[in-house]
Amino acid sequence: MKQNKKIFGTDGVRGRANIEPVTAETALNLGRAAAHVFRNIETVARGRERHKIVIGKDTRLSGYMLENAISSGILSMGVDVLFIGPIPTPGVAYVTRSLRADAGIVITASHNPYHDNGIKFFRSDGYKVDDNIERQIEDLVFNGGIESLRPAAAQIGKAVRIDDALGRYIEYAKSSFPKGLTLEGMKIVVDCAHGAAYKSTPCVLRELGAEVIVFGNQPDGTNINRNCGSMYPDPMCQAVRFHGAHLGIAHDGDADRVLLCDERGQLIDGDDILIIAATEMLAQGQLFEKTVVATVMSNAGLDHKIQSLGGKVIRTAVGDQNVIDEMLRNGYNLGGEQSGHMIFRDHSTTGDGLVSALQILRIMKANSMTLSQLAGSWVRFPQLVTNISVREKKPFEEMNGLLELIQSAETAVQKDGGRLLLRYSGTEPKARLLMEGRDQQVLDYWSGLISEAIKVEVGS
Repeated sequence: MKQNKKIFGTDGVRGRANIEPVTAETALNLGRAAAHVFRNIETVARGRERHKIVIGKDTRLSGYMLENAISSGILSMGVDVLFIGPIPTPGVAYVTRSLRADAGIVITASHNPYHDNGIKFFRSDGYKVDDNIERQIEDLVFNGGIESLRPAAAQIGKAVRIDDALGRYIEYAKSSFPKGLTLEGMKIVVDCAHGAAYKSTPCVLRELGAEVIVFGNQPDGTNINRNCGSMYPDPMCQAVRFHGAHLGIAHDGDADRVLLCDERGQLIDGDDILIIAATEMLAQGQLFEKTVVATVMSNAGLDHKIQSLGGKVIRTAVGDQNVIDEMLRNGYNLGGEQSGHMIFRDHSTTGDGLVSALQILRIMKANSMTLSQLAGSWVRFPQLVTNISVREKKPFEEMNGLLELIQSAETAVQKDGGRLLLRYSGTEPKARLLMEGRDQQVLDYWSGLISEAIKVEVGS
């Protein structure tokens, strides 16, 4: 591997399993480097005993390989490992705090297919690590500095399995729902995407009194996110209509995001969830600085609705880490992405699909309103998102005639108060084109032209 190679993307390390950088060899070195970095952030372990790092994972087949490799690296540096097994990403964040560990690691590729995997790191407080820590880990991996750091045999770490980790997370999630309030009388469809939430979400909903119809809860290592979950919400919506359910809940593979479906079978995305939550929090005086944090991908109708309620929206670049960073800088307590990464910071340090769903259920019960009534309070601008598979991420300005085409398209949509956003995905080999405006035909026309121009240059 080249010394200047960067393996951290917008959300940890991610790629095709068993191909660099998602190999056992690199995972071992990442474990060694991470153990050294986290051990030196606080020279005295948070638990006042040995330094320890929590490791959780989703249900991918390659998780076994990476879990063993990264734990071996950690142990070789004199740091203990706490295995917590298949558990949602927010569960790793919570258990890291709960067990007073020095860091948390989750092995997941989130919404990607099973053949991908990744590694994400959490600080001791349950927040994702910043760029500075990622750079320190990378430097140790690629400059060879980690090779000279080897504790004596007597200092090698120990590994233990925490059998009640999932139970801890389940109780934590339930605590975000008001005591004395139940879900009795509610019928809920849940699609777990054959992922990390296959036990936790159905369990919590049932323990709160709901009748739960669950699918996507039989992971076999290769079916995670396959035609199910938040990436493929149609089966959830069909099941809601078929069973006459009050709503549907769909997670991605690591359950840090959620999409919902109302009682009519209509999809409810992250923008809807932000508006429902912000409306309630503004009415109760609970929204800090009357501000919602969203990304540039959120619909312009979000701004119009929040402003009409006396609040405001701050936008960040795409990625839940960017949303969280903005929330931490200024103390905001509600933010999220249209894709379903929701951060209710009064309850969680990271995106949590289950906790987010519980907040919407709480609002439904407290106001005796259906989900369609709550979501029908705003007008969405027509929006078109196009994903273009690419073989390389060539700078857009180097593509023949593309910038001129974009300028013409922007002029066309801005006449109606719309906008255009073109970027490369940070986790997949895709270019993402978002167009927003009041005329769907205009969006279709320009989106087609721009997409074709990109395909000619770098289409896969």
